[in-house]
Amino acid sequence: MPQAITLTKSQIKQVVEVIKSCSRYPSRDISMLLLTHLCGLRIGEVATLKIEGVMDATGKVLDEITLSAQVTKNNQARKVMLPRKMQCHLQEHINEMSRIPSHGYLFSTQKQSHFTPNTASQHLKRLYQRAGIAGATSHSGRRTWLTTLSQKGVSVFVLAEMAGHRNLQNTMRYVTVNDEMKRNAAELI
Repeated sequence: MPQAITLTKSQIKQVVEVIKSCSRYPSRDISMLLLTHLCGLRIGEVATLKIEGVMDATGKVLDEITLSAQVTKNNQARKVMLPRKMQCHLQEHINEMSRIPSHGYLFSTQKQSHFTPNTASQHLKRLYQRAGIAGATSHSGRRTWLTTLSQKGVSVFVLAEMAGHRNLQNTMRYVTVNDEMKRNAAELI
């Protein structure tokens, strides 16, 4: 199976615009999408997020969340930093909820059950297809996130820690080297 593609900023914006114009639940869908692109979460991790895990007692979205070992791929708990932009999207999503669902999950399907990792993955893939982006999957966000951070000069050691990888080789497989990265490197001389 080929690797998921990395997206450009304009492609991400394109998907968000399509969601805004076509989705019945735009704040939910944008939040799910951006958790993969801005925080590097796997879609299975997104599907397992509970409301109580992302907000404080006053109803304000936290600036960092902790993923328990049970929900991560390598069975190792990790802390995830939420950029301000992500906090705003999550806050909007939570504010738009008419009530807290009895299942307690952050994201609900239209039938009010929580997303499974598989249904969430299929859902993101449909959103990418609707936006006309071929080759994008639920893993594209994670690849894009790691590539973007690498392009901005973040150390592979920090990337591995943030991604929850035990092995640097895993992290390096995610990063797509592009012309801009090579140009930036050439200008360091």
